[in-house]
Amino acid sequence: MTNGSNSTKKIIALILIVAGTALIYWGFQESEGFNAKVTKAFSGSEPDYVMYKYIGGAVSAAVGLYLLIKK
Repeated sequence: MTNGSNSTKKIIALILIVAGTALIYWGFQESEGFNAKVTKAFSGSEPDYVMYKYIGGAVSAAVGLYLLIKK
């Protein structure tokens, strides 16, 4: 693998990690909103849109970490 390809892979990995972390944070912020609290009160679980952000953020961050660590 060339040096340019390796640095591109690291940049993509860092972008995925940052985007994943941002999605998780955004999901957390939305889980504290009024609509999410009403949904949680009636169903007992987080709303789907919050869970999608948590799952998407975790997958994105995990792929980013894998790309960053993989040689």
